[in-house]
Amino acid sequence: MPISEITEKLLAAKKEKGITFEDLEVAVGRDETWIASVIYRQASADLDEATKIVTALGLPESMAEPLTVPPLKGSLEPQIPTDPLIYRFYEIMQVYGMPVKAVVHEKFGDGIMSAIDFSIEVNKVPDPKGDRVQIVMCGKFLPYKKW
Repeated sequence: MPISEITEKLLAAKKEKGITFEDLEVAVGRDETWIASVIYRQASADLDEATKIVTALGLPESMAEPLTVPPLKGSLEPQIPTDPLIYRFYEIMQVYGMPVKAVVHEKFGDGIMSAIDFSIEVNKVPDPKGDRVQIVMCGKFLPYKKW
């Protein structure tokens, strides 16, 4: 799916100003990954949050309103992703998806992890053998209803 026009403008301003997602986290008061999801149009901000984002990027306030519109979620094509980083998540789920599912069911019962009541955090963990990427996902457990 092509990147939206507003995403292109936001990313160009971010690059031009030399601003990181972490800088935006400080300016907005929300997690950097959530802010990235707003910029990539996978989440919506309220008007105050959106205004803080566009202001930090030096863009006109008129660009804030589109960031408040609930987006069409799910930006990956239905085929296997080819971007190496995104592919690794696909590969991880191919290898560890069933084991993780089994452990979740063992600990919680029959259900799923919410992607709505959810957070994800990306951390850099220094390591003498090469820095590590630590990703922490936290979602509310939703048991399947019996009727």
